[in-house]
Amino acid sequence: MVEFHVGAPTADRSTGTVYGRGASPTVDAPPADRAEAKADSRAEVRSERRTPPSPRPHPSVTADTEGAMTDAYVSRETEDPPLAQEAKRAVEILNPSGEITMPRPPRRRTMCVANQKGGVGKTTTAVNIAVALALHGNRVLVIDLDPQGNASTGLNVPHHSGVPDVYDCLIDGAPLDAVTQQVEGIPNLWAVPATIDLAGAEIELVSVVARESRLKRAIEAGGSDYDYIFIDCPPSLGLLTVNALVAAEEVLIPIQCEYYALEGVQALTNNIELVRSHLNPKLDISTVLLTMYDRRTRLADLVEQDVRNHFGEKCLNAVIPRNVRVSEAPSYSQSVMTYDPGSRGAVSYFEAAQEIALRGAQGVQVGGVA
Repeated sequence: MVEFHVGAPTADRSTGTVYGRGASPTVDAPPADRAEAKADSRAEVRSERRTPPSPRPHPSVTADTEGAMTDAYVSRETEDPPLAQEAKRAVEILNPSGEITMPRPPRRRTMCVANQKGGVGKTTTAVNIAVALALHGNRVLVIDLDPQGNASTGLNVPHHSGVPDVYDCLIDGAPLDAVTQQVEGIPNLWAVPATIDLAGAEIELVSVVARESRLKRAIEAGGSDYDYIFIDCPPSLGLLTVNALVAAEEVLIPIQCEYYALEGVQALTNNIELVRSHLNPKLDISTVLLTMYDRRTRLADLVEQDVRNHFGEKCLNAVIPRNVRVSEAPSYSQSVMTYDPGSRGAVSYFEAAQEIALRGAQGVQVGGVA
């Protein structure tokens, strides 16, 4: 019979224990010199981290550079913020104090706003330039010769059926003062409205004696003294437009910055030459205004170059950009000058009105006479 004796483990067995059997392995201790080296390296790293980095040298600043920096800082401090600039422009355009005036012409200027192409800004141009001139000391009359009556709407003048309008002047021979209305809110501005009755005027004028000069006679029969008379024409070359060309001495042509607008200008200039040759020798194209300019497109630049090369000094320096405020204003029966006087559209029309006023006051060749 074999007997197993279990006793305490010997020293030799303890050195050969296996992992997982309840005994932990023994690791040889590192030599003393290796431990000292590691301690020294750690001390060096800690000392390097605690040492602050040396400051970087500042670049030398010359006196000129320092002065420029000071000027830039001062300009930023003194320059008005965008809202303040817009408020200043609005006050200048609305001119509530009446201190800002545009020069008045030595004699009355009768301007026909014409272009046979529709949608180029004829009515918008006539209304806004008239309002700008009236707000700055000029007596202005707007004659709405378009059966659509858009100029009457933009000036908030009643033009429903039954209201005395320009039709009475053309067909019945009424004087202009008999159908003229004061524009509300603008003391120096008057308007002759157009009702739906004007739609049949062209047919009725066919059999009327001296049909081309009916509007001219009505203006001459009026006793009021105006600095400017703007005639808003329909988008056609019919008898209504011919009446406007005979009554006026100057033609203001709004040209949209599109290719189709250039095509229509050639036919219009040919008709103007015919009217000048046979009916009104004083008639002349005095002003050309670029409208709906979109600076993001190359086409707008090309159209502008062609128009300026063709018309030369007759083309105003001011250009009317595409601006949503200009389109919104008629829906409130207002011009953009009163609807949003600080907008880009209002500022552009204000600049165009200034140019027209300065050219008239300085004796620039307009209407065939100096």
